[in-house]
Amino acid sequence: MPKNEKKIKMIYADHAATTSLLPIAYKAMLPFLKDYFGNPSSSHRFGLIARKAVELARGKIASIINADPSEIIFTSGGTESNNLALNGTKVLYVSDIEHKAILNKALNLQKNGTKIYFIPVNNLGIVDDIILEKMTSKKNGLVSIIFVNNEIGTIQNIKKITKIIHKNNCLFHTDAVQAVGHIHINVKELNIDLLSASAHKFGGPKGVGFLYVKKGIRINPLLFGGHQENGRRAGTENVANIVGMAEALEWQIQNMKKNTEKLLKLEGLFKSKIISYFPKAKFNGNESYKLPGLISVTLPQINSEKLLHILDLKGVCVSAGAACNSRKNNFSHILKAIGLNSKELRETLRISFCYSNTLKEIEFIVQTIEKSLFAFHK
Repeated sequence: MPKNEKKIKMIYADHAATTSLLPIAYKAMLPFLKDYFGNPSSSHRFGLIARKAVELARGKIASIINADPSEIIFTSGGTESNNLALNGTKVLYVSDIEHKAILNKALNLQKNGTKIYFIPVNNLGIVDDIILEKMTSKKNGLVSIIFVNNEIGTIQNIKKITKIIHKNNCLFHTDAVQAVGHIHINVKELNIDLLSASAHKFGGPKGVGFLYVKKGIRINPLLFGGHQENGRRAGTENVANIVGMAEALEWQIQNMKKNTEKLLKLEGLFKSKIISYFPKAKFNGNESYKLPGLISVTLPQINSEKLLHILDLKGVCVSAGAACNSRKNNFSHILKAIGLNSKELRETLRISFCYSNTLKEIEFIVQTIEKSLFAFHK
């Protein structure tokens, strides 16, 4: 830790921003950080060891999402995967609640002549099927809809969406960064054409992710150089991170059932305690179909930014929205899209738990929020 940083016990409840590196992933990475440091494109023994590790990881990840290993492209993370999936698209449909990695890429494409169409969502953050069908029936293109929203946790009905847009001869991409490793995904069963993922959202290292591209679909590379990733993504592969990502994902899948049960218990306690202290609190998103442990809550009369800093001083880490927006004063486009007014935008917190959190920590978080109220009524 930094030299001047005072060590205090922290309660981390911002796992939607990033997760800690799983010990099993760290252990798997070490040999490739220290001993087997060869370039996977080299033809000598060190290179071959690295290449084998990369391909084993590719096969493991592909198997988990029911893909073919050749359909997996390793990237630097979710942002690159999203940009690569959308690159070169001439007609693009995106929902109003996409991550900035999708929205800003869409705006960049628009400057270069791409036609962009924005798909509205209802107050639960669910894409309107009727509007989606009507919009995509007019022009063939690529539809990109986030699998699990990163701020409100709403899960889209991907199978229903792909059925609608494929009938209209459109391709489908999903930003599944918040979904992979937390819910079971079968790309063939869901009929997904392209899917983005990022390791640091499921206990893997930062700086690595993957893009699934169904066989037969051509993409336009972002990077040019060597012939890595079958010519679709140039640059020396990050072997250690790729290995760590595969190990973390495998562990998450193996432990998903018990982790989900724990998260539901933590979420249930948090919500019941919040309502007991704040009867007018409102939970945002689709409460009946959402990612366990990811909570967006509006607390009337409480400034979320001020509360966030008070909690931080008390050793509690939460957020007022997506981490990519936290250093700017603009309000969440996602919360606006589901109908929150300007006052409610200032009163909303995002809290995201992990199986490593405890019931005692949830009690402490809610009590700390309640005890912090005096700061708002001085």
